[in-house]
Amino acid sequence: MSINNPAAPHPALKDRLRDGVEPVISVQDLVVRYGDVEVLKGVNLDVYPGETMVILGASGSGKSTLLRRIEALERPTSGHVYIKGIDVATCPERELADVRRIMGVSFQSAAMFGSMTVGDNVALPLREHTKLAEPTIKLMTQMKLAQVGLEGAADKFPSQLSGGMKKRASVARALAMDPEILVFDEPSAGLDPIIGAGIDQLILHLKQAFKMTIVVVTHEMASAFLIADRMCLLYKGKIIAEGTPDEMRAHEHPRVRQFLNREADPSIGPGASGLASEL
Repeated sequence: MSINNPAAPHPALKDRLRDGVEPVISVQDLVVRYGDVEVLKGVNLDVYPGETMVILGASGSGKSTLLRRIEALERPTSGHVYIKGIDVATCPERELADVRRIMGVSFQSAAMFGSMTVGDNVALPLREHTKLAEPTIKLMTQMKLAQVGLEGAADKFPSQLSGGMKKRASVARALAMDPEILVFDEPSAGLDPIIGAGIDQLILHLKQAFKMTIVVVTHEMASAFLIADRMCLLYKGKIIAEGTPDEMRAHEHPRVRQFLNREADPSIGPGASGLASEL
């Protein structure tokens, strides 16, 4: 199946159609183990074209582990992750490389190369994966920086940028190959509320302007409810709730209520009881 022009829906996705459209990303019965530790325990999740899916969860719930499989960076212990119909858990390396080219990733730490200018950081995917002439690459780099509000920053080094500017530069690099899927890992982490709100607005702008499918991992609740079309909550390696922001607000699962209300975990510390026995 061509990744750019899929034919009929993949057999494994035929029961997951929504309005006749198959998911761009489909995680099915995903299990990930590290030695004897099972981090993901049969996760199922679908993300449809043009929507923003926010993945919530406390530290250690498996968010980053799930994200690395969606990004096709690591293969699962068992189960499947379909990206546009291609099973990245089992496909050959050549197809895996094709999948990665249609996906842009903005890392939590921005992950900019300190010895390179901002422009060279953004241009890196184009130089690595295309045969474009250098003048074209420079023009595209300027366009991507402009899209994230960093006009004139191409000749600066990452050390000269604020935290929010580094995050925007990371987004510009993620956009370099005009991806169909954009992935954000904790986009507001380490930023003050005003700068974090600016990143939220950037995500909304990208979705509206380019109709991208976006996956965001975050624990920032205000951000999550602002940008999400749908969201899910991971707890101990399983998705225990999934739905629209309104559906999540109304969810009655005790762990969902605890997470959304920012309540302390009663299973930890003196007098531990109650909720822990219910989960």
